[in-house]
Order: sequence, then C-alpha cells, then structure tokens
Amino acid sequence: MAKLRIKSQWFRDSGAKTPQQNASAMAFITWRVAQNTLNQMRTARFDIEIGPQYFAFTHEVLVFLTQVIDRMAHARMEDAERAEFMNALVQRVAEILQDNEDRLMGVPAAGQASHYEQFIDLFNELSEHYADFGFDAKGPDFAFVRYLGHRIEALMPQKDQRWVVDQIMASEVPDALDMIQRGMDGVLSTEPRPRRASRAGVSGD
Repeated sequence: MAKLRIKSQWFRDSGAKTPQQNASAMAFITWRVAQNTLNQMRTARFDIEIGPQYFAFTHEVLVFLTQVIDRMAHARMEDAERAEFMNALVQRVAEILQDNEDRLMGVPAAGQASHYEQFIDLFNELSEHYADFGFDAKGPDFAFVRYLGHRIEALMPQKDQRWVVDQIMASEVPDALDMIQRGMDGVLSTEPRPRRASRAGVSGD
C-alpha cells in the first residue's frame, strides 16, 4: 500500500517560526495522518460508517496523536514553549475537526456543546488517562497503544471487535507514528528548504 506523503518542511524563509506557526503546520499533518488511519482501516474491511462512528473514531485517533506529539515536544522544547505549542496545536486540530464535522454532521443544536468543545473535553479527559502510560525514544509503550486499541474496539460493530485491537497496535499505530515523527522532524527543523530550481530555460549569450 502506498504511504501518505507528508509535506512538513518550510520553504526558504528569513527567520525561525513561532510555536503557533509550528503548531498550525503540525495540526494539519496530524489531521491528515488521522484521516489516513481511518482510510486504511476501511481498506482493511473494518466497518466505519460516515456519521457518528466515523467522527468518534477520528476523535480517538486525534487525541492519541496529540498525546504522542506532546511527549515528543517534551523532549525537544522548554516547558513554556511546549505549553504554547501544545495549546495552539490542540486548538487548531479542534478547529479543523469542527469544520469537517459541522459540514458533514451539521452544527449542534442551540444549547449543545460545539464539535470544537466536544473534542477539547475529550482531550482533557483522556489526557489524564494517557499520562499514566510510558513513552521513550522508541515511542509509546504497549499500554499506551493498547489503550487506544480498546477505545476503538468499543466503537466497532461486534464482527470487527475481535480483530481491531491487533490491527490498531500492529499496523495502524506504527504507520501513524512514523508519519508523525517525520512531520515533527520537518516542522521543527531549523534548516531552510532549498529553493526550487526555476522552470524557465536558461539562455546563453
């Protein structure tokens, strides 16, 4: 299966990016990785229907990925920068999610939490759970990944529940982590991207 191509390097520029700019770029990558994970699950014949289940799956994967990114940021940033980066990242992910969920599911009725608020609430709730799990240079530990698998299991029809945890742990998470790691490496790189060669022909005298 062809891998998702992640564009993560900045074009040539004159200065370092702010935590908010880096977070915005990383939020877009995170969204694409989550969508790729969902598409791969459907290609593997797991039933994930457009509607509430589709977005519940997306919420879970996005929370997991943002938790992974937070651990990666912890190893790369000072505490204040990390907090600024993560706040901006989660808020931008919630905005992208809301745009898509509002479009496909409709805006929640008056008095109900927005899709943005629902994601932030889930992120805050699950942050306490994921905080109990380990993460090192190799990535999240077994329990970290298994927790995502069991949360996804609860969203799946009975026929898929027997296999979904293994699929998440053995296939989907390794692919997603590879893309997130490459995304972080590119977004946080301080090396300017080489200028593209001109397409115009070069004439001689």
